[in-house]
Amino acid sequence: MNAIAQDLYADLDTPAAVVDRARLAANIARMQDHMNALGVALRPHVKTTKCLEVVQAQIAAGARGITVSTLKEAEQFHAAGITDILYAVSMAPSKLPRALALKRAGCDLKIIVDNVAGAEAIVAACRESGLALPTWIEIDTDGHRSGITPEQPELLDVARVLDAAGLVDGVLTHAGSSYELNTPDALAALAEVERAGCVRAAARLREAGIACPNVSVGSTPTALAARALDGVTEVRAGVYAFFDLVMHNVGVCRQSDVALSVLTTVIGHQPDKGWIVVDAGWMAMSRDRGTSRQGQDFGYGLPCTLDGEPLAGWLMTQANQEHGIIAPVDGAAPGDVTERFPVGMRLRLLPNHACATGAQFPEYAAVDESTVEIWPRFYGW
Repeated sequence: MNAIAQDLYADLDTPAAVVDRARLAANIARMQDHMNALGVALRPHVKTTKCLEVVQAQIAAGARGITVSTLKEAEQFHAAGITDILYAVSMAPSKLPRALALKRAGCDLKIIVDNVAGAEAIVAACRESGLALPTWIEIDTDGHRSGITPEQPELLDVARVLDAAGLVDGVLTHAGSSYELNTPDALAALAEVERAGCVRAAARLREAGIACPNVSVGSTPTALAARALDGVTEVRAGVYAFFDLVMHNVGVCRQSDVALSVLTTVIGHQPDKGWIVVDAGWMAMSRDRGTSRQGQDFGYGLPCTLDGEPLAGWLMTQANQEHGIIAPVDGAAPGDVTERFPVGMRLRLLPNHACATGAQFPEYAAVDESTVEIWPRFYGW
């Protein structure tokens, strides 16, 4: 065990969310460099990290504006001085007063919608307030979740409602089905479907005489796999900052790229079963078992040494609220677990889903080779 790593984590209580700053910086640079090469802006989705220090690093690297998934994120980051914000969840009418309050406070907030009823509510609220909320129409390019398909008549219906009030500001899409793929060619093909569909939707608006200045696409897998983004103005991606085991299985990162881990302490054993009991359960790792539907199942997380080296043949196979079970898999011989993994020993666990695991913690311990900094993050909606 590296003595420096051991000393570095000695003062941290467990479980703790740890961010490897070198990996984080490399991940941010990788995505930004790719977007620069493709000639499009990067608007990172900050829902993964919800952390000002991370977002400031993304902006310093060249990102233009941010994407948020909650109005609380918009409020927090606007209070920190970030003004160019896209709220990328279809607007619930009940949330319009908060959105308008942000606009009134000087935030350049953009919102999205994918139905006529929502568009009508936005128009009514803007007219009543005397403010304008630039609105992007959500496009469904892969049947994954929400949005209007590029050829649906409803696309123009929604656009005309918004355009009558001068609110149409763009179109956007998210190819979430990319998480189900695992080859470069399949990801590149979906990236092109995503691009072409969103560009086609924008073209339909323009053909109808409706301006559409912004064409926004994005998911981490399709962003990294895209080979050309003609007609696109920006890309949104989020989990790339940390990566995780789901992204590893998709094929867009290595285990050694995953920047987020959970520090945990060995608190007991079941020697006859070869089990190591740790103090990180599902309250630390989350219940997300996203890798169970992929080619390689990582249980609740992949245990590593404090240096970040994966422990071959071991997984966190079970999780209770505050207990995790690390067990041998694939025929690995556990040996004497009490000797190899004594009580008090510390390990790091790579997560299935960085967004879900990060959400379990109020702060990150951001580490480099010799220092630890505490970076706050926030919760809620």
